[in-house]
Amino acid sequence: MTCIILAAGKGTRMKSKYPKVLHEILDIPIINWVVKTSQKILADEIIVITGYKAQLVEEVLPEGTLCVRQEEQLGTGHAVMMAYDFIPDEEVVVLNGDVPFISEETLKEFLKFRKDNNFQAAVLSMVLESPAHYGRIIHGKEKIEIREFRDTNDDEKKIDEVNSGIYCFDGKFLKKALNNLDNNNDQKEFYLTDTLGMADKSGSLIVKDNFEVLGINDRKELAFMNKSAKERINNNLVESGVTILDPETTWIGPEVEVGMDTIIYPYTYISGKTIIGEDCKIGPMTRLHESNVNNNVVIQRSEVEFSNIDKNVSIGPWSRLRKGNKIEENVKIGDFVELKKTKIGKNSKAQHLSYLGDTKLGENVNIGAGTITCNYDGTNKHKTEIGNEAFIGSNSSLVAPVKIGKSSLIGAGSVITEDVPDNALALGRGRQITKKDRIKK
Repeated sequence: MTCIILAAGKGTRMKSKYPKVLHEILDIPIINWVVKTSQKILADEIIVITGYKAQLVEEVLPEGTLCVRQEEQLGTGHAVMMAYDFIPDEEVVVLNGDVPFISEETLKEFLKFRKDNNFQAAVLSMVLESPAHYGRIIHGKEKIEIREFRDTNDDEKKIDEVNSGIYCFDGKFLKKALNNLDNNNDQKEFYLTDTLGMADKSGSLIVKDNFEVLGINDRKELAFMNKSAKERINNNLVESGVTILDPETTWIGPEVEVGMDTIIYPYTYISGKTIIGEDCKIGPMTRLHESNVNNNVVIQRSEVEFSNIDKNVSIGPWSRLRKGNKIEENVKIGDFVELKKTKIGKNSKAQHLSYLGDTKLGENVNIGAGTITCNYDGTNKHKTEIGNEAFIGSNSSLVAPVKIGKSSLIGAGSVITEDVPDNALALGRGRQITKKDRIKK
């Protein structure tokens, strides 16, 4: 089975310099919502028809997606013609790149509907109280036709079953029909809708939830889709045993997994392939992206991305974990601490005003307030290693590359530029001088 996704249009009503399908819903481009669903129904080939600023669209598509360009946009039929050489004799599904919420379940039902009825072509339709300018579904004895609104008579305008723009074909029939399409119409375009009338047998399946086939044409509709996606995801999580205290201010992406009895506090944003375990407390005012969080973790008023956090860890408030961190169990990361490419061993803590970059901490290490690792020399990044049970005094600067031995102690306010052996006391600061009675003079 092959999926063809139509994504060549500009989307003029978006009033944007970017193609419509690149605008995002919960941080994911609209087109990739459709591609993801195509993958779920196990399409052997996914073909995306690109056109306006094609390269930008092609850059965001998942690896393995076949892109075919439609240099001139001459209608939906013309768009599918661009993929003619890749159309198999078997089943073909045509989707729209700006209809993000068509579900796996609906598409599987649609495919079965066509096959069970031995239709050469089928359309997914919807019933609307006010069909407006949608194409009408005209039912005949053995087949259907799709009549564009401007071509309907008064009786046909009363029909409430309309075209969603999603189709399923027998591949052999589709290739034959494409060869017979013409553009003898007011728009001088090739309409894919005309192929339904060419079939010996064709039919329509009415979608159960019209929301699934709604397209996005402007930024108001984009905002509505973002809000709707957020509500559906939050509801599903709540039904699975997650507490979301304020769904209105909580944004969670479609690929996020959250364990039972975790509490999500207000103004929290979780995106990417983030996995959160059970009994966690996330937020308020927290952002997580592409991270793994184990059970019983507390993260408050902080940002975490591309990091792995083990169980019983406390992070925040006002912490920032940048890319590449591994935090082992029972660690405490406190206020205004920033981490980057840092591994922190069990039971260690950095609770105040520190920067640890390209650093490896052992277990039971204490990082005093104001400590930083000086990992950048202006050209290259260097590593700092701190052994088990070391104690780093407040306001210390560890100039990488440097190793701090096990159970060693760094005096407060030190600048350390050389390796420190195990069990040593290291100091690196100016000697204090006191001038008695100087203030009076």
